[in-house]
Amino acid sequence: MELPIRHGRPALVLAPMEGVTDAPMRALLTELPGFTHCVTEFLRISQQALPLKCYPRHAGELKTNSRTGAGVPVIFQLLGGNAERLALSAKFACEAGAQGIDLNFGCPAPTVNNHDGGAAILRCPERVEEIVKAVREAVPAHLPVSAKLRLGWDDPNAIFENAARAERGGASWITIHGRTKTQGYRPPAYWEPIAAVARQVSIPVIANGEIWDLDDFKRCRDITRGEHFMIGRGALANPHLAAQIAAELGIPTAKGVSPFPTEQEWRDLLSRFVEISAPLSDNPNYCLRRVKQWMRYVDSRKPFQDFQELKRMERIEDFTAALPRLNFPELLPA
Repeated sequence: MELPIRHGRPALVLAPMEGVTDAPMRALLTELPGFTHCVTEFLRISQQALPLKCYPRHAGELKTNSRTGAGVPVIFQLLGGNAERLALSAKFACEAGAQGIDLNFGCPAPTVNNHDGGAAILRCPERVEEIVKAVREAVPAHLPVSAKLRLGWDDPNAIFENAARAERGGASWITIHGRTKTQGYRPPAYWEPIAAVARQVSIPVIANGEIWDLDDFKRCRDITRGEHFMIGRGALANPHLAAQIAAELGIPTAKGVSPFPTEQEWRDLLSRFVEISAPLSDNPNYCLRRVKQWMRYVDSRKPFQDFQELKRMERIEDFTAALPRLNFPELLPA
């Protein structure tokens, strides 16, 4: 079986973002052209492996052959610090329908790190290898196991040993976020170490971090000389960014996609997002909260006046009624 991420085949992956790029957002963004793969938000494994029923609840795509409604493959991500429990959880996830397992060694959240998860593991490279090896042995041989890393905890040079350890453990590919844990999400991202790691290992390397627009992507590609990339916040701020990058990578994509959504395209996207999200929660505030969350990413890049009105809304009905007259930015490069 051919691996979904492999040398000679460019890829653009939608980044896992806890509480943001969940199943509804993955469904929406993959209805647009551009992304070749997605990774789920992490499922945290702490005191014990979770029962089989938990995995489809976490990622509904497991019920549809691990693909979004548009047919884009979804890789299932796990987070934890116990190799045995992660291995058993990975086995259960695959039995539930996962077509690949990604291991999160990159989350910088203190609540995660203080409980032996995410980037905390990067302080002990031998544990990276131990966990990857255990999961690799537990997962059917034809399914990939990958790892998402940061440059290190506080030392960016740690990436070289951690990447080597992940490869030695049997990772099919690695994704590298170009910052350390202590750097969090503060710009800039450092892409040069990603290029150096790609020269060191034999497996594919996905570059991630601070790709907000097409110019950022081109700089990242020039520095890394890569063919595999992951974006998250940039795709939220501009849902057409994935199509632009895919075109640059030579990935087959729809013709005629504008560089940025028009006001009407924003309205259509938001209407569709509400349509996808509404059946997933009985909480009347759920959809409006998700819309506001998404629009914060847009406003952070290109402030728009009607976002202030949106923030004051208290019911989704108010939003849907106001949507035809709300003005959205026709985003231009900052």
